Amino acid sequence: MSDGSISQPPSPVLHPSTPGDRMGLGYFSVPFERFVRDEMSDWASGFTLMDTVETYFDSRLDLLQRRLSKHSDRLKSKAESKFNDVFKKDVFRIRTPNGDLLPENLDKEMQKFKLKMTQRMTSLSASWQSAKIVRTREKVVFFGGVMSLLITALLLGMAPEWIHVLYTFLAVFLLPLRVYIYKKRAWHYFLFDLCYYCNILNFVWIWALPDSPALFVACYCLSHGSLASAVITWRNSLVFHDFDKVTSLFIHIYAPLTFTVIRHYYPNPQERFPALVELPHLNPLRSLLLSSIIYSIWQLLYWKVVMIDRRKKVESGQRITSFSWLLNDKRGVIGRALSNISPQNREWSFMLGQLVYSIITELPAVFLLYDSKTSSAIFIFFIFAVSVWNGGGFYIEVFGRKFERELEALRKELAEAYARSSSPSSPSLGPQSDDGLSTVGNSPPLGPVADQCVPSGDLPINSVPDLSVPESKKDQ
Repeated sequence: MSDGSISQPPSPVLHPSTPGDRMGLGYFSVPFERFVRDEMSDWASGFTLMDTVETYFDSRLDLLQRRLSKHSDRLKSKAESKFNDVFKKDVFRIRTPNGDLLPENLDKEMQKFKLKMTQRMTSLSASWQSAKIVRTREKVVFFGGVMSLLITALLLGMAPEWIHVLYTFLAVFLLPLRVYIYKKRAWHYFLFDLCYYCNILNFVWIWALPDSPALFVACYCLSHGSLASAVITWRNSLVFHDFDKVTSLFIHIYAPLTFTVIRHYYPNPQERFPALVELPHLNPLRSLLLSSIIYSIWQLLYWKVVMIDRRKKVESGQRITSFSWLLNDKRGVIGRALSNISPQNREWSFMLGQLVYSIITELPAVFLLYDSKTSSAIFIFFIFAVSVWNGGGFYIEVFGRKFERELEALRKELAEAYARSSSPSSPSLGPQSDDGLSTVGNSPPLGPVADQCVPSGDLPINSVPDLSVPESKKDQ
């Protein structure tokens, strides 16, 4: 070996350090490697001092870190304990000293929270139903109803080919609101009625199957039959400020108006609705058969969904249907007729009667309206006039009853004031004079005046005419 190889000290063997062997060689593995790589440097002799300083400060820093960690844990524990105490005792107060009433107090707090939320919702509902909000809402509905009527009249005279588009637009706006309102009021079983079923079929034919003659015949007959006659049967009213009445009138009158326009006023309807090419005239038997088949499909679905699957809710009074409402309407012809039938046969009798009623109301459309433009116009005018008449009766009744109540209150107030002024116990003033001044001529004399009192039944206020209005039937 050369001298250089002899003078070179052997490199230390590096062993991996273990967690339990802190004093082994592995602890100094990095400094030794650096020492071996830089063994020819001049400052290699300072390794022992540097390593000692590093070890000293590392141990001191580690000890300080442990003390800070323990102190921090103690502070966190105290803070968490204080927070829990304040949170439980001062905020919710759900824990007693022994901790036994925690579930009960928690339920109480939850009930209080629910009560506050209910009160808040009640307050919002009351504000929504306040007089100012109701007046504003009724103004908006009134404006929309009048404008829709005006636009319909303008389109009918200027562009009848847009009537079915307006029909669809109004339905997209009104029908979802009707579903929401009726669902909220638990009236949504009325949505299974024939009128909604027919309107849906109308839109299917207009936008999806305009080349289907069979569907057109069924829609035309049902629209001019059951839907149009419902304005008379259900006393639909043209009351512009009432959203529910406007929607009901739209459902029943706009369908026959649209099909009348398509049949008699639409320019070249065969181009837009190819089904009309095959229907220059209606075959009465075929038309009534097709509409009866469509009607029977609806009736079977209604019987299964409402009268069978949801019978318990209807019988318990939780839900109202057309059948239950007509049955309880003892003033109506249908209600009186159903009350004379045994309970086990009422449903089938009602459904059979509806079918017969539907066929009878379709006869004018089959034999007269489809071929006569003038008769169709008179028919639409008559149905609309009935709704206007019902609406006028509604306004007269509402405002007439309001004026009657105000007049009756005025009568009572005047009667009470007259009785107090003419009562014997009231102080009376005798004739007075003061140094030649004239005597008060209109002062009642002293003494008993009971025989001069006018009985309340003989008051002149009774000469005011009685403006009472008879109570009308319930409107749908």
